[in-house]
Amino acid sequence: MADLERVPEVALAWHREGRSAVLATVVETWGSAPRGVGAQLAVSGDGEMAGSVSGGCVEGSVVVEAMEMISSGDGRMLEFGVSDEEAFAVGLACGGRIKVWLEPVAAMEEYLTQLVEARAQRLPVAYCVNMETGARAVEREGHAARFRTDQSGMEGDVFVHIHNPPLRMIVVGAVHIAQALVPMARLAGYDPVIVDPRPAFGAAARFPGETIVDDWPDAALDALGLDARTCVVTLTHDPKLDDPAIARALRSEVFYLGCLGSTRTHAKRVTRLEAEGFSEAEISRIHGPVGLAIGGRGPGEIAVSIMAQVTQVLRQG
Repeated sequence: MADLERVPEVALAWHREGRSAVLATVVETWGSAPRGVGAQLAVSGDGEMAGSVSGGCVEGSVVVEAMEMISSGDGRMLEFGVSDEEAFAVGLACGGRIKVWLEPVAAMEEYLTQLVEARAQRLPVAYCVNMETGARAVEREGHAARFRTDQSGMEGDVFVHIHNPPLRMIVVGAVHIAQALVPMARLAGYDPVIVDPRPAFGAAARFPGETIVDDWPDAALDALGLDARTCVVTLTHDPKLDDPAIARALRSEVFYLGCLGSTRTHAKRVTRLEAEGFSEAEISRIHGPVGLAIGGRGPGEIAVSIMAQVTQVLRQG
């Protein structure tokens, strides 16, 4: 997942190391493609690859073309017709068409640098390139609908490539459900962070390789920062831990806030929040009890219901 999400950073690093690099970007494809519009593949001057623009059916041709234009100053559009047999081999029901834009990093270094810096600061940016003239720009304004839906695409002759901050899930409470939810979130493309000041719960052995913050939730969320690409899930059942996190999330831009607990527990939570001055509209942002009502039992099934609801809210509003 990291390889697929950090292609611009990898391409710029290769270029700065003197290895040269070409970026390949999907600008148009069939509806059931394994990699959607905006997917990228970086190819170094010595043939190393990072990322992907398909399920493998056109990668070889893209690499060959990239190697041939490694020092060229111009971009180039490639178009591939994928046969039914090739499509079936990579898990598609039928063939179709895919367009891939190739661009040497040497020609776009200034813009790629701006893009990578913005991504590091979790700022949404759009890289816009005119396929006819080669004009390029990195823009923060004018693409509100595309930023909201995470949708790259063509606008006339200009390809607008949306680079939103990586999705992030902050899980408050290193409990058994979190042990099932965190791996699912990572597989779905999220960068998970676990917050729990209790050493026995937030032990590294319980969450191998994951980021664990052992601070109180309000302080942890203040330090992490909350934005429109972040979701928060509280799982402790303990108002001393959950409520401060909920308060921070309700007055932020997080796209999802889900809180574990029964209907009765949630009613008590609402009463506490009302007493603290939160409005009905603010409190209505909480998904509680957390997760889709699929009748899930046990940590794994509850985690599935949470991940499904988070995805539903992200993609459908």
